[in-house]
Amino acid sequence: MHRVLDHVERHIDSPLDLAELARIAHFSPFHFHRLFAAWTGERLGDHTRRRRLEIGASRLLTEPRATVLAVALAVGFGSAEAFARSFKLRFGVSPTAWRVQQAHERRVQRADQRRELRAEHRNPDQGLRKFDQTPLAAPDQHRGFDQPLLESPLDVRLETLPPADIAYLRHLGPYGEPIGVFWTRVVVPWMKANGLEHSRRYGISHDDPSIVAASQCRYDACVEVPADLLLTQGAQCTTLPGGRYAVLDFSGSPETIGDAWTALLRDWLPASGLRMDNRPCFELYPPEDDASPNRQCFACRICIPVTGP
Repeated sequence: MHRVLDHVERHIDSPLDLAELARIAHFSPFHFHRLFAAWTGERLGDHTRRRRLEIGASRLLTEPRATVLAVALAVGFGSAEAFARSFKLRFGVSPTAWRVQQAHERRVQRADQRRELRAEHRNPDQGLRKFDQTPLAAPDQHRGFDQPLLESPLDVRLETLPPADIAYLRHLGPYGEPIGVFWTRVVVPWMKANGLEHSRRYGISHDDPSIVAASQCRYDACVEVPADLLLTQGAQCTTLPGGRYAVLDFSGSPETIGDAWTALLRDWLPASGLRMDNRPCFELYPPEDDASPNRQCFACRICIPVTGP
């Protein structure tokens, strides 16, 4: 079933054949529908439609020069009209209105942030007072793209990365502090039990938490592994695709990494002239990172797959 979901994501722009998906899952087509629904909580058609629309919503924002028709075709719809009808049922507005609405909200947020920065410059201790008054809590699972953007220019570079054989354990639910807890309580003990504590680690957030419901957000805690590793504890094995990526070095608190993702996807990417493809985005963690949910600062490389000139 993990392979089926991966196939759907990587072929979201193509017709998805029931017999082919059943073959990937090693089930007969007769039983596949029922088993898929039991395992995911969604019927196959509902899951595929939801993912097409969620990916389309993200592309409308990260590819502002793309037409609605181009986005519709890129996520497997046969026409702009069919995409627009399904989009309005899912999000309550048309694709064009969604784009305009999100752009307006971003301008308002930027203006608010500039006002806050000017106020802090006039009152240098205001930031400290705010920090003292703010409890240390888990980042909101819907933080993502509806938060103020970073003000400093992004130092993004293009790199060609090799493919990596990885094993992963999947977390389903809100992002933020639960991810750190998942690493500490589940993934790190699994790594130690399999002699992988010094292996390269990745984090793959498959979903945009400003678009996808928190309960349906998927995160894969990944470890680079030898091809002959015997997997335990329900770990799955796949290959993280290589190729051209835009890479941003991040260093900061767990609360601010959402701003870095926002700035990279919503500001840098549209201005770059590049586009994302269907490979997953991921974070690459340094070996010394302890994955503690209580850490105040950490570093990683944010990598998004890109194509184009």
